Order: sequence, then structure tokens, then C-alpha cells
Amino acid sequence: MRSAHIRRADPYIQRAVRELAAEGIEAGLFHTGGPAADDDFPGHRERLGREVTPRELADAVAAWGADAAVSISLPCENAVRDAAAKAFLDAAGIPTVMTPLAATLLLVDKWETKRLCARAGLHVPDGFRVDSDLLGGRGLPVPGYRDALRVQAGRIGYPLMSKPVWDSTSMGIRTLRSPADLDTHLAPDPDRVSTVVEQVIEGDLCSVDIVGRPGSYRVLPLCWTGRAGAEPVFTFADLRWCGPRQAADAAFAEVARTLVGLCGDLGVHGSVNVDMIWTGDRFVVLEVNPRIGGATTLSCAASGTNTFTSLARMARGLPVPGGTAPRTGWAIEFLAADGTPPGALAELRRRVPVVTAHELVIDGASHGDIVVFRLAEGDEEPTVKALAELHETSGFPAAGVMAKIGSLLDVRR
Repeated sequence: MRSAHIRRADPYIQRAVRELAAEGIEAGLFHTGGPAADDDFPGHRERLGREVTPRELADAVAAWGADAAVSISLPCENAVRDAAAKAFLDAAGIPTVMTPLAATLLLVDKWETKRLCARAGLHVPDGFRVDSDLLGGRGLPVPGYRDALRVQAGRIGYPLMSKPVWDSTSMGIRTLRSPADLDTHLAPDPDRVSTVVEQVIEGDLCSVDIVGRPGSYRVLPLCWTGRAGAEPVFTFADLRWCGPRQAADAAFAEVARTLVGLCGDLGVHGSVNVDMIWTGDRFVVLEVNPRIGGATTLSCAASGTNTFTSLARMARGLPVPGGTAPRTGWAIEFLAADGTPPGALAELRRRVPVVTAHELVIDGASHGDIVVFRLAEGDEEPTVKALAELHETSGFPAAGVMAKIGSLLDVRR
């Protein structure tokens, strides 16, 4: 069950489907986002409307004759849909790999997630919840509510970051730089949604996927996705990569154990994606998303682990290895916002091991082409040289991207 363009799962979803086919097992894709052809999903495909209900989704899967189901949907609102569909499918005797609905509802709520993580002993940004019903005068009148929030903000200090309690992919984030900004945020507005307001944490954004079921979870390598600060940034604006980072890798070991314990307590069944900030001496957890992550391809490419194969094994009742998936090399993802020049992609494939390259479509809008490539540790210098030669002849990758790759793979640092 999928609700985003299936190409974001290239090439690992295709490999998982072909592995199943080799064992005489047919796979079917029930999707609500983007087209899907044989190259995207070499099996049964059924396109459903974006407004499909959990019951309708479950009925479609059951009507096809499924023996088991797996959710690989994103973002979080579609994880809720699939978790509700799981309840219907489980009741119909079709076991479904998806975190149960009660836990999913906790994890898509950013305030509830913050409380869960804090109780587990994880670092989270200091913050408070802003209730849109109380601001809008709906329900119990609380005349001192705005002043109470102002006191909370003053205790934490400015700047602050505001984000919707329910949203994802960095949508709806706003910076509050002063008490005046907070007052604007708290002003009466019938369309205002509940938010979490929290301190701004500066550092490097990163994420990690955890896959499994209670008793056995696999922690994939850390993926680095940009820089965190007072200004919100587009998720794919910066270079995204998975590779060696000694101090952070060492510090993450204990965080990983705590996250695995939290997953077990919640009954996570499938995949979760954890967004964090590395400040240079600690990890601060921002979100725990009950779904496949946006950097799943990176973590698979850098570790030789196929998350989709793991999920398919779980659907069949087969064991999935636990522990930490070792990183086997570098994986780097960059955005070609203006697309790829004719012939440049074929030349890129000749020079470096390209994992995937496709158009990036979010909510129906194109953002250019997204490219992921791999390299082994020790191949940094020849890889930069090969890319630089391609850039000189074609302008691809762009100069800004080349500068970032060169800095990242600088073996002298």
C-alpha cells in the first residue's frame, strides 16, 4: 500500500518484488500517488483515488486475494490511513505489516511524540503545545491562555520554531523571532491549527530508519540531510548523504538502543523514521514518523540492506535480523533542480555507481531530478575527479552541488 510516487523507492522495491516472484509469490501495488509502470513495479498494480478510505483500501486489497499486506506509504497522514486499513485487514485474516493504529496516532502527533521521547530519556527541544480550540474560544473559556503561552515562550527564549501538531515533510514551519511574532501566531484565526512551539536547535539534521517487530529491530545507518537553524528549509535543498562520521556514529549507539526500546514499548511493526539534530555533542530527537522514511534509499544503498525485502519477509512471518546494519560505503543524494542535461545521466552512470535517478514529484509538483550514487570508502578522491570531469563537459552536476560533494569527500579533513 503506497501513497507517494513509487519511484522514491527505486531500485529496492523492484528488487524485493523480483525476489518474491522468484519464489512463486505475486506482489500487488495499491497506490494513490503518481503513475506506475512495469519498470516501477513489476507486478499487479491498482491505482486508487487519493481520498480512498481505510475500509475501501482494505476491501481493494482483500478483493485482489492478498494473503498479507505491507504499508510503504508516506507522509504521516497516509500512515494513519494504512494503520486503520490494517485493523480491517487483520480482522479479515490478512496480516498487515504496519504499526498498530493506537501507536501510529501517538507518533503522528508531534506533541505526543515529544512527550514519549522525553519519558524514554531522549533529548528533545524544550517547548509547549498551542491549542487552536482554546485560542479560538471553542470549548472551555480560558481567559489567561494566551498569557500562559507568553510566559512559556519567555522562559525558553527567542527565536522559537512553530510547527503544526499534525503535518510532515517540513510543511507549515514558522520562525517566531520576538514576542510580537508570537502574538501574531496567537491572534484569533478560524483557520489556525494546533501547533508545537519549541526552542530552535542548531546543528546537522539527520534521520535513521528502524525496521522490525517487537523483539527484533534493525537499525539502519544514519543519513545526514542538511543544516538545522532558525530558518526552515526545503527537505531536499541540501546534499543528503550516508557515510562515516566517527564522533556522531559513536554517540548514536546509545540513542539507537533507546529508540529500539521505545519502538518495542509502542509495538512498532514495520518501519519508523526518526528525525534528529546532531549538535556536536548530542542527538536531539524532533520526530518519530511511523512509516518509511524519505531517505530510505540512501540507508539501503550505504548498508546493502533492502528495507522492502525486510518488510516482505515480515509479511510472510519470516525472521528479520536485528541489531545495527553495518555501513558498507558512502551513499550521496543530490537534487538537480533544473533537470538533467541530455546524455549527462548516461555519462554519470559510466563514471560512478548510480543507484537511482528520477524526477522528484511532491504533491503533484516537480522539483527537478533526484540522483543517488554510491562509492566505497577509499574511493573519495577518484570519485570527485570523475564528477569534476563530467561537470567540465556538461555543467552537470551543478557547480554548487560539486562544491558540496567535494567538501564532503575531502579526504584531508
